[in-house]
Amino acid sequence: MRVLGVDPGLTRCGIGVVEGVAGRPLTMLGVGVVRTPADADIGQRLVAIERGVEQWLEEHRPEYVAVERVFSQHNVRTVMGTAQASAVAMLCASRRGLPVALHTPSEVKAAVTGTGRADKAQVGAMVTRLLRLEAPPRPADAADALALAICHVWRSPALNRLQQAHAAARRSAPSRIPPTPKGTVR
Repeated sequence: MRVLGVDPGLTRCGIGVVEGVAGRPLTMLGVGVVRTPADADIGQRLVAIERGVEQWLEEHRPEYVAVERVFSQHNVRTVMGTAQASAVAMLCASRRGLPVALHTPSEVKAAVTGTGRADKAQVGAMVTRLLRLEAPPRPADAADALALAICHVWRSPALNRLQQAHAAARRSAPSRIPPTPKGTVR
């Protein structure tokens, strides 16, 4: 499984590609950051992120894209920029027909370090260890993108089983909506 992880941000959008399967050693195929100037127009910044994400998708041909789920922060401006960058990444993946998974920061931290309250240094150290790197990827946004990809590789088998079970339960459950009598409009 090849996963592109995206740690969305307007100034620095971390991107990392990991290949492997749950229970086996993983391999980093690439890591980097798409940067945009803080003084540029928002539209120009989003186009730059789109171009960067497209370049990574074209070069690495992932099967899945894992994006950090935007969560509420105290700074609304930061949340808006993160959400906009996240939407660009999801759009790029969806345009190519790639499945997109959203993982919360605490899910990613728990998957990689064992605790959802890990700090950036702990995440970077575990990413370094898990991918057998010589040093933690810099900046932290790059390490976070790799952590997202690792999280998705490890969580996807369980998520797939849950989705399949849910779909099977829905198919076998009787419909809760009563049939509409003929000639009636709902």
